[in-house]
Amino acid sequence: MHIKLHWQILIALVLAVVAGYLSGKEGTLLGVVLYQVYAFIGAMFLNALKMIIVPLIMSSIITGVSSVGGSHGLGRLGGKTLLFYLTTSLLAIVTGLLFVNLLNPGIVHGVPAGEVMGLNLEAANQVADKVQGKSVADLTGVFLSMVPPNVVAAAADGQMLGLIFFSLLFGYFMTRIDKDKCTMLERFWQGVADVMMGITGFIMKFAPLGVFGLVAKTVAGIGPEQLDELALSLGTFTLSVLLALAVHVLVTLPLMLAFIARVSPLRHYKAMMPAILTAFSTASSSATLPLTMECVQDNARVSSRTSSFVLPLGATVNMDGTALYECVAAMFIAQAYGLELGFVTQFTIVLVALLTSIGVAGIPAASLVAITIILTTIGLPVEAIGLILAVDRILDMFRTSVNIFSDSCGAVIIAKSEGEQGILKG
Repeated sequence: MHIKLHWQILIALVLAVVAGYLSGKEGTLLGVVLYQVYAFIGAMFLNALKMIIVPLIMSSIITGVSSVGGSHGLGRLGGKTLLFYLTTSLLAIVTGLLFVNLLNPGIVHGVPAGEVMGLNLEAANQVADKVQGKSVADLTGVFLSMVPPNVVAAAADGQMLGLIFFSLLFGYFMTRIDKDKCTMLERFWQGVADVMMGITGFIMKFAPLGVFGLVAKTVAGIGPEQLDELALSLGTFTLSVLLALAVHVLVTLPLMLAFIARVSPLRHYKAMMPAILTAFSTASSSATLPLTMECVQDNARVSSRTSSFVLPLGATVNMDGTALYECVAAMFIAQAYGLELGFVTQFTIVLVALLTSIGVAGIPAASLVAITIILTTIGLPVEAIGLILAVDRILDMFRTSVNIFSDSCGAVIIAKSEGEQGILKG
């Protein structure tokens, strides 16, 4: 009987906690120190994730931009759609940033949670000088890094901002060359994207094993008396994400519906409830897309012309909840390492979260890959990702619901801006 991936991960998490608790740092099996085995398994999984980042980012962004950049894609309807999606994603990220700074989930009883979680704080000290003490005057460096003098070197050095910007330009101008050459490039990059999807799917088959190694290593490195602090830290992190998601879906998006589209948010909630509940149960925007389109067309009364363009594009590039989660997770890990991130570094996190939420939205375990990219960009170790996975499944259900609700709000707002009548009537 095939067990779904999320159940495999949950089982691995339980086994990891038990194994790490029983073995501790000194436990052995057949003369082998189990703590070292956990560390090896976790490092191998993280290395696999890092391995796919560059080709995955480039192929995903280039194919995505080129598909939208055709003759009709960047017209009036396309421009409005992209503007709405960028705006709502940015608002979601800023909301997440507000709550993670307010609640400080990475700090437990005034002490960085990394000391409780057994994180390698020496690794954090090596990057502390790079991310601390920067002022607004250093903001120019962020924009300079978006235009690298050598894109190959930028990819090798993990400078994701430059790589993402280059990919955006490449995808856009690819549609502006001779049609035959454009078609050839589109087929090439689509082929690369398909291969990377396959490799990503293959790596994610080993996610339960990787999660087991990461979590077991963490649990083995802490004492029983520290488990309460660990639970408190993860609980506060979960609360930060849920509160930020709630503000976005219950305040930000309804205000946009009420003041921009002049429609009743309550009626829209009612119209979209079947899709919201399906998204919550499946944790998949793509799987929910057919029902989302049905609810938007039949219940919200948006035309097929608008919904058939806005919603599939939204399922690909509009990930408000995911972008918010990425930002909170990156800040949580930074706090756990005891780093006080300044405005410049937080701005960088916001920017990369916004771009990666577009670039990797359609791939399996998109948030996991995106968080890896963000941490790599600001120079932080990624070993704490395993801890986030402990609460990732339940948060994935909530953020997916936010994703599809944002898509539906975009369809309604854009339809009203196009002069459509009868929306949310009858």
